[in-house]
Amino acid sequence: MSLSFSVKNEVGPARRATLELPHGPVETPVFMPVGTAASVKAVPQDVLEVNGAGGKGAAIILANTYHLYLRPGHELIRRAGGVHRFMSWDRSMLTDSGGFQVFSLSELRKVTPDGVEFRSHLDGSKHFFSPEHSMEVQIALGADIMMAFDECVETPATWERTKESMGLTHAWAQRSLDYWKEHRHEVPWSQPTHRDETAMDGAPSVVAGLEGKHQALFGIVQGGMYKDLRKESAERLVEMDFPGYAIGGLAVGEPREVTREMIAHTLEFLPKDKPRYVMGVGYPDEIVEYARMGVDMMDCVLPTRAGRHGLLFTSQGRINIKNRQFAEDQNPLDPACDCMVCRRYTRAYLRHLMHSGEPLALTLASEHNLAFYLNQMDVLRRELETPSL
Repeated sequence: MSLSFSVKNEVGPARRATLELPHGPVETPVFMPVGTAASVKAVPQDVLEVNGAGGKGAAIILANTYHLYLRPGHELIRRAGGVHRFMSWDRSMLTDSGGFQVFSLSELRKVTPDGVEFRSHLDGSKHFFSPEHSMEVQIALGADIMMAFDECVETPATWERTKESMGLTHAWAQRSLDYWKEHRHEVPWSQPTHRDETAMDGAPSVVAGLEGKHQALFGIVQGGMYKDLRKESAERLVEMDFPGYAIGGLAVGEPREVTREMIAHTLEFLPKDKPRYVMGVGYPDEIVEYARMGVDMMDCVLPTRAGRHGLLFTSQGRINIKNRQFAEDQNPLDPACDCMVCRRYTRAYLRHLMHSGEPLALTLASEHNLAFYLNQMDVLRRELETPSL
C-alpha cells in the first residue's frame, strides 16, 4: 500500500478528504511546510507538531532531493533508516524530484534525453540526474510521497519550446514510473536495516506498522502557460495511472491571474478520486483560493522566507515588523491568532529582535507565519465538513 484517498465531502469544486499514507493520515486540503535540507528553516520538529491548526501542527512536510543528495548524501540517509528517522519526524513527508532545483541552475546544467548533467552550487562538482537516479535517491530518502523527474520550462517560453520540454517530461515520467514499480519496496523503513529495541534478540527489524507499505509516486503536469499543452500533459499522465498528480511549472514569474487560469484549466483533466497537488504556491489568500478550486495539497517556502525578512501574515493583513510604528506596540502580533508566538510575545519585542539581529527573531517569525498558513487550511477544512445546501 502506498496511499489511499477518500473524499468526505464536496462544496462546489472544493473537497474535504483524507489522504492515508504510511506515516499517518493527512487531512486535506493541506498546506505542507518546506524543509529543504531535512529542516523547516529555523523551526524545530517539536514545534511543527503542535503549532497551528488547533494545536495539531503540520501533518506533512517536504524535503528536497537535490539538496539532500549533495549534502549529506542519500546513502548516508538510507543507512540512518530514511529521512524520517534521520530528522526525527514521525509524520508524513514528501520529496520533490530535484528537477526544479536543477532547472534553476540554468548556467550550470545541460539537458539531454537521458537526463540532466549539472554542477553543484556548493563546490562545482559534476553530477548527473536521470529519472532512474532521481527515483533511486528518493527511495533512499524514504518519504511517503515522491515526485516523478520532470523539466520545468522557463517563463516566458514559446509554444514550441514548451511542447518540446513537455515531451521530455512525459518520457521521464514513464521512466520514473517504471523504476518506481520495480524498486518501491526498497524503501529504508521497510527494510531490516536498524536495530529494533522491542525485538527479543535485538535483531534488525522493519519499523513497526510499516510492514508491506511503500512510497507513492506523483506525476507532474507541465505545459507552461498554454492551455492546449496543459490539457495534453494532464491526459498523458492520467493514462500512465499515477497514484496522484501535481501541477508544476507555475508561480515562476507569471501574473497571478495566469497561475489561477492554468490551475483551473488543468484540474478539469485530473481524476477526482486521486490527490491533486499544486507545487510552490503561494500567499495565504492564494492557497485558500486554490483549495476552493479543488486543489488538495500545496507547498511554499514563503512563510519561512518572508518571516526571516520581517514580513508577517496576520488576520489584519501583511505587516513588516521592522517598521518604526511597532517599536512600542505592546499588542500581540495578531490578536486573532492562537499560535505560540502570538500567545506570548508583543510586536515591540519581535521588532526589537529583528533590529538586534537576534536568531530568535527568525524562529519566532517563521513559527507564526507557518501557524497562520496551517490555521487557514484548518478553518477551510472545518468549513468543508458541512455539505452545501
